[in-house]
Amino acid sequence: MTEIDRRRLVASFALAGASVLAGKAAAQQPPAQTAPAPNQPPAARFGYEDVTKRARELASAAFVPVPPLGEPLSRIDADAWSEIRFRPDRALFSGNNQLFRLQTFHLGGAYRRPIIVNTIRDGIVTPIPYAPTHFDYGRSKFDKPPGVNTGFAGFRLHFPLNDPRVFDEVFAVLGHQLRFLGRGQRYGLAANLLTLAGDEAQQPFLREFWIETPEAGSERATFFALIDSEALTGAYRFDLRPGHNTVLDVRATLFARKPGADVSFAPLSSSFFSGENDRRIATDFRPEMHNSDGLLISNGAGEWIWRPLRNPAAQEFSAFMDSNPRGFGLIQRDRTFAHYQDLDSAFELRPSYWIEPLGEWGEGFVQLIENPAADEFAQNISVTFTPKAQPEPGKAFTFAYRMTASLDQPRQSLGIAVNTYQTQAKAVGVTEAAPPHSRRFIIDFSGGDLPYFQTDPKAIQVEASTSRGSVLQHFLAPNPHTRGFRVGIDVQAPPGEIADIRVHLRAAGRAVTEIWTLPLKL
Repeated sequence: MTEIDRRRLVASFALAGASVLAGKAAAQQPPAQTAPAPNQPPAARFGYEDVTKRARELASAAFVPVPPLGEPLSRIDADAWSEIRFRPDRALFSGNNQLFRLQTFHLGGAYRRPIIVNTIRDGIVTPIPYAPTHFDYGRSKFDKPPGVNTGFAGFRLHFPLNDPRVFDEVFAVLGHQLRFLGRGQRYGLAANLLTLAGDEAQQPFLREFWIETPEAGSERATFFALIDSEALTGAYRFDLRPGHNTVLDVRATLFARKPGADVSFAPLSSSFFSGENDRRIATDFRPEMHNSDGLLISNGAGEWIWRPLRNPAAQEFSAFMDSNPRGFGLIQRDRTFAHYQDLDSAFELRPSYWIEPLGEWGEGFVQLIENPAADEFAQNISVTFTPKAQPEPGKAFTFAYRMTASLDQPRQSLGIAVNTYQTQAKAVGVTEAAPPHSRRFIIDFSGGDLPYFQTDPKAIQVEASTSRGSVLQHFLAPNPHTRGFRVGIDVQAPPGEIADIRVHLRAAGRAVTEIWTLPLKL
């Protein structure tokens, strides 16, 4: 499957919306009987509190799994599903100077758990019924169409993101994942709402969505979600603001069904197949293939930490202990087309997702999981924050964060690591062997105050350490191509043990770069 086919499969098919027919008008009554009573309160408007109440009630009852798809949806395989296309003229929220368009994804293929999707207008909830007339099925044919209560695999929103005259897809929920874009960006990494320790069958899933009808001309979309699992339930509120950098504010309230739920917040997933620091894949003409090239953390101690990503031979875990993190995310720093040479995939336009906690998250750790990938389509990278405090039955557990999709770097004043390379721990052309169980890492730092020190490199000090073994030597040289400095570090580590290496630059007693870190196992 080509990348074009994959994007086409994930983001361009199976969408529908439906209008609800108006009921018959009620018979008129005498004015004295129909006039509202004095001081009568206005009708209640559906909102986040209502979703929270449903989550609380759901948690107090026994877990009921979603029944499997029946005929004919169960017979729709991935190829048949890819034939089903949404009819653009059927989008909800059309007209009346609306800046958003709502469409729903069709069930089938890999998406077999129905999600109820509702709209909210003037505070009143209206379910979106399944309507066959809203789809172009291509070669897919149904002897008997599904019923109006079938549900959907998700939904997406369109917005004039890149051109005032064109409605581009700006946000999509499909299955358990969500993606969103800023201006000039192409889909790459994905986000989830929550993860639990355990296998795939134990993970929370989406039961229902409610999407507010935006005001005419509004550039903000608000929607709510209900999640469920054997371990917990949850209510979510989302506020989406499309733009150059699209922002998604997330607020959640969880209710544990039983003790021992091991919850992680704000999961991100991405792909890293090959890059400058990991060139094991040498059979492709493209030098690099990845949606993200590093994990960036702004921790509660005020440090900025950069961890380059890899495609490991076996699954690897990295944990970064923290208290009240300021932010973390999967970042695509390399924006140079020549480093990818892929006209279709446009890896240089894949967004970074940056998570900023709203309020204090307390103690916990950011966890990075890297899995082996056989191709560039595998989502082999995942990042989450696991808090020390966990949901308890009978108590509401709340948290909130802001997620930003951007082609830019999260704002910091320090120099950043723009390149990472590794090689033998010896000079080129030297005939003698490298020290046993050793490795050389080369890091290019750029930005911040580093251009100021180009003429006086002696003012820069290299801070290098390793948790196992020893740092044999390090060197520093100005790099005029990056207007920064190139650092080399030779590390010797005990065989079979993992050594965590940390490198950063200092000047005049202060840090002038973020901390570069990478585990080494020889």
